[in-house]
Amino acid sequence: MKRVGSGLISLKLIAEGELRYITSVQEVVNLLKEGPDGKIVLVDDAGTTFLAPVLSKLAGVVCRSGALGSHLAIVTREFEIPALMGVKIEDPKTLHGKYATITPEEGASGALYIGE
Repeated sequence: MKRVGSGLISLKLIAEGELRYITSVQEVVNLLKEGPDGKIVLVDDAGTTFLAPVLSKLAGVVCRSGALGSHLAIVTREFEIPALMGVKIEDPKTLHGKYATITPEEGASGALYIGE
């Protein structure tokens, strides 16, 4: 596994699954039709409304913006879904479709790993 980013983690839980980089409502609809169960989504902005149709079925969420007080972090905690917030990833498109793991670290930190 290769570490590709780190951020603030909403819950001290591990999440594993196929990572999907979601940038549009149509991609959320496609994921809903396909089946979001066990997937980890990567989004650019914290958008709870944007992810609402699939959120409760996800294994995890990675967001390139936001913090632990963001609405997305709060809602994912309520659903007991780990979310990494404020993760700096240079080219998220390259991660789409790969196996990913969200892992808690010290304090409020967590890391995103991608299978190689």
